Amino acid sequence: MKPLSRWHPNVRQIADWAVISGSVLLCLFLLPNRFPGMELVGITANWLLIWVVAWSVKRSAFQGAFAGIVLGLLQDAMTSPQPTHALSLGVVGFLIGLFQKQRFIQEDFISIALIVFLMAILSDTIFALQIIAHGTANSDVIWAYYKKVTLASAILSSLWAPVVYYPLNRWWQQLKLAEQSS
Repeated sequence: MKPLSRWHPNVRQIADWAVISGSVLLCLFLLPNRFPGMELVGITANWLLIWVVAWSVKRSAFQGAFAGIVLGLLQDAMTSPQPTHALSLGVVGFLIGLFQKQRFIQEDFISIALIVFLMAILSDTIFALQIIAHGTANSDVIWAYYKKVTLASAILSSLWAPVVYYPLNRWWQQLKLAEQSS
């Protein structure tokens, strides 16, 4: 197989879109499914949040927010639009895009896992606040459930983050090198 730098630019672009679309579809597929060893107290990793973090680490705040909103809307289409996931994932993408990456984010699994852990807590907090603001449930009940769900989601998401981040990051690095050499 020819190195990526020898591919025609249009083929590289199509391949990039295929990798992006395929990885998003895989994360969407994993979201409602519970496979053995991939859940904790009935909670699974937030696959779309992991994808948004992996995407936003190499992008601007606008691109991160846009990706978060789009993936949040896709998740809303699979679940319920009230409250929306687009707000929490959009905020996560925006904040990750704002980081001065060369200063705070080293390209290692520990940094990405820690960022995903913190962003999972932020995302779930935003979601819980939306539920409370909507007024459909008692805030005490929401916060009691929130603690269990948030901790389990943050732990699992941070543990699974390298599985999504590493291949995507490697692909985007190879693509960037190929574009620079052409």
